[in-house]
Amino acid sequence: MEKVVLQAEKRNVVGKQVKALRREGKLPGVIYGRHVEPIAISLEAHSTGLAMTKLTSSSLVTINLDGKEYPALVRDRQRDYIKGNLTHVDFLAVDLNEKIRAFVGVHYVGVSGAVKDYNGVLVHNLEQLEVECLPTDLPERIEIDISVLAKIGDGIRVHDVKISDKVRIVTDGDEMVAVVTLAKEEDAAAGAVAGAEPTAPELSVERGKKEEEGAEKK
Repeated sequence: MEKVVLQAEKRNVVGKQVKALRREGKLPGVIYGRHVEPIAISLEAHSTGLAMTKLTSSSLVTINLDGKEYPALVRDRQRDYIKGNLTHVDFLAVDLNEKIRAFVGVHYVGVSGAVKDYNGVLVHNLEQLEVECLPTDLPERIEIDISVLAKIGDGIRVHDVKISDKVRIVTDGDEMVAVVTLAKEEDAAAGAVAGAEPTAPELSVERGKKEEEGAEKK
């Protein structure tokens, strides 16, 4: 993916005044990281919103702040639940020479013979894998070829996933990524997943950010 550069400026407006900032077409945000103290910023809302549609949680972006560039990952996006537009963005600044850990989404490609020929059902047990690498080597997604699943019961474990030798998968190698089951087995698997506690993916390289928008909610 080509380099994505977002223009930003320092923001002194906080609390309830942020609403006025948004009415002016500005998007509030914050940059923070292991080596960066939290910096309140604002971006042009329309252009940033368009750029964000092409970015995943593992996409590397560059924040140009008053002539200084900050390589960063999109850590969190807050949206207006009614209009759907962005209301705040958190950026995790990274050091390009320091390895980080991040969760990368899984993208399935190919056609499974077990699904096509034996009416099997593909169960996705993992939608993301945790990896470790330099920020510039971080993949936007991990493609997994399901054409190797030829019969019912065939599965792909983490240690079967092919990836660049510049990237190390941290997720337990024995975990099942995807498996082909019969329809009735899929129903049981879905029921088991429904009863599990959902977990939100997190980047492990980060430092706590300041609660800037607390005053706005009061």
